[in-house]
Amino acid sequence: MLFNSFEFLLFFPIVTIIYFLLPHKLRWVHLLVASCIFYMYFVPIYILILFFTIIIDYIAGILIDEAANDKKRKWFLVLSIITNVGILAFFKYYNFFLDNINDVLHLANAQFSIPLLKIILPIGLSFHTFQAMSYTIEVYRKNQKAERHFGIYALYVMFYPQLVAGPIERPQNLLHQFHEKHSFDYDNAVRGLRQMLWGMIKKVVIADRLAQITDPIFNNVHQNSGIGLAIGTLFFAFQIFCDFSGYSDIAIGAARVMGFHLMTNFNKPYHSRSISEFWKRWHISLSTWFKDYLYISLGGNRVSIPRMYFNLFFVFLVSGFWHGANWTFIVWGALHGFYLIFALFTKNIRKRFGGDAKPPKKQWLNNTVNVITTFILVDIAWIFFRARNITDARYILIKLCHVPMEIMKVVKTRKIAFLKLPGLENVILPAAGLIVFLEIAHIISVKYNLEDTFSKKPTVLRWGLYYSGLAALIYLGVYEKHQFIYFQF
Repeated sequence: MLFNSFEFLLFFPIVTIIYFLLPHKLRWVHLLVASCIFYMYFVPIYILILFFTIIIDYIAGILIDEAANDKKRKWFLVLSIITNVGILAFFKYYNFFLDNINDVLHLANAQFSIPLLKIILPIGLSFHTFQAMSYTIEVYRKNQKAERHFGIYALYVMFYPQLVAGPIERPQNLLHQFHEKHSFDYDNAVRGLRQMLWGMIKKVVIADRLAQITDPIFNNVHQNSGIGLAIGTLFFAFQIFCDFSGYSDIAIGAARVMGFHLMTNFNKPYHSRSISEFWKRWHISLSTWFKDYLYISLGGNRVSIPRMYFNLFFVFLVSGFWHGANWTFIVWGALHGFYLIFALFTKNIRKRFGGDAKPPKKQWLNNTVNVITTFILVDIAWIFFRARNITDARYILIKLCHVPMEIMKVVKTRKIAFLKLPGLENVILPAAGLIVFLEIAHIISVKYNLEDTFSKKPTVLRWGLYYSGLAALIYLGVYEKHQFIYFQF
């Protein structure tokens, strides 16, 4: 079920109201059934896959907890991980690997090819797989006791707000909340609904409006000029941010209305002054997952410098592959790995050229340059994330090199007809205005705690802003049932 759908507009209040009307001992049943309905709205049969992994991990958690020695505990953990990764690999990567094997066979002039399977990737498989794996790993590390209540454990994996696109929760944060009784709290409800409203504005008003520009550009890259592709690349950076962070806001807000607290998943990532900082602000639940369970397991930074570089690059390579079975995602991950390694390698050199400047004016200038540089590097990587294939991404990068000459041509001739943006000229400026609005909101939120500031404002002003947000949804929203970008992962 899409958050930006009429069905969810009915689903959410009904589920929430019934939740508070039921006695505490029945609430987990209600939420589990509601989560099943939410998930089955996509492809009903795939819920069997989800429950299969839930049963395996539930049993594995208890066996790990009760095992007499570390060898047995490790074997039960390995069994759980192999099951989860195996299912993920089959549905997400089986055809990808066969496709590449067939390419090799074709190059070798083989007279046959391996037939592909018609597999539909279950919605959000990567997300709930990683959440389930975090549970068994934490039980193995003795940071979490095994959950004996099967229904509560199933709800931990299937909790509908974050089931298909995160945040990817840790058992220490979420599991105990299903055992606790949550009474209706007006402040929680208001703050949750307000976050949901902001998330819907980011998704329906900004992201889906930007999609009307980026989709035609990226789907027809060879028909666009360098400036056109630059606009598409810039707009996609804000589209994917508003799309994914909008989902997280709605998920976190929906859970908060019922008294559940999910982890923050985004923190103004395009204000980052380095790639390292960017990954502390972007998709925080995933980046910390890879850090906690893969990077540290490989030795982290407690190893030699060459090995640390390898660990970083490998983690981001896996992160790219996690995002999708396409070479474009692998290159995207590899680029971010290279960025981080290059930053570490040149750290002392950059410090010598003003990285630790003390005067406020010079520090402000350094920060601004670093933010812009980081954004450009991230945006270049987004090209591979969005492009249909490596060939398209390469073409875009080449055309972007022509942008300075095209700008000079515009200035000289005062004509922009050659930009080749048929049907998009009238929507680019309003879309740019939405991006400016978003960044103004982010800049204000840096100086002020908006939640506390909001609560202190007069009732008339608060409700005026709420109605303005609802009006923006109604009159500026795009209602074509655009699926959230990260649903495909």
